Order: sequence, then structure tokens, then C-alpha cells
Amino acid sequence: MKPLWAPWRIEYILAPKGDEECFICKGARSPQDRGSLVLHMGKGALVILNRYPYNPGHLMVAPLRHVASLGDLGGEERAELMDLLALSVEILKSVMSPGGFNIGVNMGKAAGAGLEDHLHIHVVPRWEGDTNFMPVLADVKVVPEHIEESYRKLKRAFQEAVEG
Repeated sequence: MKPLWAPWRIEYILAPKGDEECFICKGARSPQDRGSLVLHMGKGALVILNRYPYNPGHLMVAPLRHVASLGDLGGEERAELMDLLALSVEILKSVMSPGGFNIGVNMGKAAGAGLEDHLHIHVVPRWEGDTNFMPVLADVKVVPEHIEESYRKLKRAFQEAVEG
């Protein structure tokens, strides 16, 4: 048997659960810090890479305000969220050439929300053949690109899209 290395997962496994600070709010306070994984900061929303991605390029679009549901947002915030969602999809298409996307919001623990009280929209690029036997037989998901490489490519693309 060959080992699968995903050393970045140990941070999640060993991290305290429940009382940690909201990673979206933390990232919004220090968006220039590479470790925050913030790809873009808008006026009322941001785009951030998922630290524990399902696929390379798995990102989230979230309001800057710490709110739990879509109904808690004002009209300008919802509009910016949708604008950043559309921009994120276009950038992912350009940089990573996926065949499709899964886009969704998990509101509430029963819906699978890992972060229940800060609304965020998941954007997961998908490619034909990106699923295989590993999740079924070994309960393992293989992510073929390191998150730092995804960050580097996507951060540059967001900067180019916004600046010019």
C-alpha cells in the first residue's frame, strides 16, 4: 500500500474545536497575510480559499459581517456577494479550467455547516474523473494540488481582474 500525504490536514485534526475564532473574521482583519488565504477583499464581502478543500481551488465567498443567514444581509451586501461569486467562477474557469462547479450554502449544523454562524458560499471546481474509488473504499479524498499553489495562482488572478 502507498501512503497518501496530506500534511496540511494535521492542523485541522489537532486544532481545538468549538471555541476557536471565526476564520473568516480573522482573515478579514489580516487579508494581506498569506496564511489567511484571503484572495480578495471587497467593500462588504471577501473571497477566501477553503483551508481543507474538497478539490483544488475550493473557495468561499462570504460577507464581512458575521451573520448566519441570507436574510441577515442588506441588499448591497447580497449584491456584492453575488458579484464576487460570479467573479470567482470566471477566475476559476480561467485559471483552472474546470468542467463544472458545485456551488452551495450550508445553513445550520443539520445542513453540514462547519461554521454555522458566519454565512459563506462554497465554490468547488469539478473535473470529469475527479472522483474515484478512494472516498468509497478508504474514506480518503485525494486533492492533487497543494493549497499554497492554488493560493498563488488565484491570488494573482484576482489582483489582475480587479486592477485591470
